[in-house]
Amino acid sequence: MPIFDEPKIDCHVHVIDPANFPYREDVAYKPAAQEIGTTAQFRHVMDCYNVKHALLVQPNSGYGSDNSCMLDAIEKGEGRFKGIAIIDLDTDTTTLKNLKARGIIGAAINPTFHGNDYYKHASGLMKRLADLDMFFNLQVENDQFLMYAPWIETIPVRVLIDHVGRPTPPAGLNQPAFAAILRLAKTGRVSVKLSGYLKFAQSPYPFEDCWPYVRALVDVFTLDHCMWASDWPYLRAQERQDYGPLVQLAGRLFPNAADRRKLFWETPSRLFKFAG
Repeated sequence: MPIFDEPKIDCHVHVIDPANFPYREDVAYKPAAQEIGTTAQFRHVMDCYNVKHALLVQPNSGYGSDNSCMLDAIEKGEGRFKGIAIIDLDTDTTTLKNLKARGIIGAAINPTFHGNDYYKHASGLMKRLADLDMFFNLQVENDQFLMYAPWIETIPVRVLIDHVGRPTPPAGLNQPAFAAILRLAKTGRVSVKLSGYLKFAQSPYPFEDCWPYVRALVDVFTLDHCMWASDWPYLRAQERQDYGPLVQLAGRLFPNAADRRKLFWETPSRLFKFAG
């Protein structure tokens, strides 16, 4: 079966629709032109690449904590979408339960956007997410992860790490934050999205300087805790990015069809409880 026809769950997608869901006035960055990607546009992409489901991640760009566009996509998505919301760190359990009932399975924490100081009291939210069996979805870069590692060790929350953890390629596999991510595989609660290479690569597509980090994650976490994602529609991309080459890159990294079946389908289906 051609790789484009293999069934997929895309585990990191943003929906951006300022015509129907205007941006907040106070946001620091407002996507424009080819960064805009509506739910309808993404549904066409899904059909082209046999993407059956997607995990939508609320973007800081454009919307911040106004999750309306994403919630609308989930509500009208006929079961194809679930979401990761941006919420206040002091959000109470009742609000989290209401969001969960609307298809939200976790909260997005993004120190690459806000910095670590913004999240220095996030451990309370982690505990409430753990109580509800929701995900702590974390996007970090360089050594930012080191602040969260002790919390993750002691709080029984399920964790999603975006974009390979965004290591610094020249620093090697032993750089402190990436080594800490690898150590937390032993918890059985941490999973990693193999995606977003353009955010940390220092070489052009096919981002060969990222490959050692992908292989190290798969060796330690196994494909039972790794998943594929596109990062569509490529907010703030420094250069042209397209869906098809990213699918083909997964084929280069994982030439075995059974491995791709786990990466594309079985692992995210199990973790996120998508139906068929």
